[in-house]
Amino acid sequence: MAVAGRVLERFLNADTSDYAGPVAPCPCGGVAHYLGRREKTFVTVLGPLRLRRAYYHCTGCGQGFFPRDRQLGMEHTSLSPGVTRMVGLVGAMTSFAEGSTLLSDLAGLDLGGKRVERAARSLGDQIAVAERTVVEPELGRSVPHTLYLGMDGTGIPMRAAALEGRTGKQADGSARTREVKLCVVWSAEHRDAHGVPVRDPGSATYSAAIESAATRDTDDHLSAFAERVARETTRRRFELARRRAVLGDGAAWIWNLANEQCPGAVEIVDRFHAKQHLSELAGSLWGEYKELRAHWLQGRYAELDLGNIETLTERIGIHAEHFDEARRAIPYFTQNEARMRYGAFREAGFCTSTGIVEGGCKTVVGTRFKRPGMHWSVYGANAILALRCAVLSNRLDPHLARRLPSDRIAA
Repeated sequence: MAVAGRVLERFLNADTSDYAGPVAPCPCGGVAHYLGRREKTFVTVLGPLRLRRAYYHCTGCGQGFFPRDRQLGMEHTSLSPGVTRMVGLVGAMTSFAEGSTLLSDLAGLDLGGKRVERAARSLGDQIAVAERTVVEPELGRSVPHTLYLGMDGTGIPMRAAALEGRTGKQADGSARTREVKLCVVWSAEHRDAHGVPVRDPGSATYSAAIESAATRDTDDHLSAFAERVARETTRRRFELARRRAVLGDGAAWIWNLANEQCPGAVEIVDRFHAKQHLSELAGSLWGEYKELRAHWLQGRYAELDLGNIETLTERIGIHAEHFDEARRAIPYFTQNEARMRYGAFREAGFCTSTGIVEGGCKTVVGTRFKRPGMHWSVYGANAILALRCAVLSNRLDPHLARRLPSDRIAA
């Protein structure tokens, strides 16, 4: 690798085609003057390369530039595109300190944890900007018969400055976390041995950030998260699927957003969330009487699986007079009755659980952002969220390709 690095270094330094003459056009519209060749050490997958590049300076805007840095995709950075990709991968998947160790052990690259952090956040910030500004249908993905959209939120630990003035669940009413909103689009055309829909490999794409999903009736624009969902469904050509379904845990904000973004889509409450409500209610009703609790719960599960919500709420209502928990549980089922017709959904071949969404909260957010000792700023979290979503959605390489001319070296 070192020998290859020296060969490449000599080749690039012998090539003076980046000299465009005594003057060159400046991006500001002015004229930049050639001021000689200047050296800089770049970190590449072949090791450090010390390159001499033509330098131009514009007196009009006071800025200078190196044509070769632009050609090689290394403008305003000392990392080559290949190393930038490596840093992006480790920064998205593990802590910055561990990422530094991996780069050293596996690639022989001496990048400290802070340098990995800065580079990963810079790349993530660029991806976040591109996510908001480059909204194009992904023509490389076919549109399946049925597409699913799932949404959820999960908290991550934040630095004190990011929590000022916010209320939370701590004993003193303060907050320790901020909520990341996540949306997932996937397909499930495959079936398991029992005929249950199974997520198609590689079909899931993610988009997430710390941002609001609330939109007031008087607002003339969508919430930040609603706009994110609109961008993701546009990329996946969600509206072209013959069948569209939105899955959620029953939170009102999910259905409000679904009505805005996906009118006409089938709405389904995650069956496991509904069963969790019943399990918690059974514990309140029967306490330590395990056999009675199990018998009662088995009957309610059966009614739920059939989508027989009328009978289910009647059975719960029997206890409403004596148990506040039963009285409070009834609206959850009655308000979502049409979203809990699980028998009909199963016959139609729909997914009825949001395992992919719950898994997304753990895979995209939990395993990277909730490790011991981690506390995030909003900027840092959103940058790494964008980076991690790009990696897990197989969008990192397309993003990097847009930054580099196709005929250039990407070491």
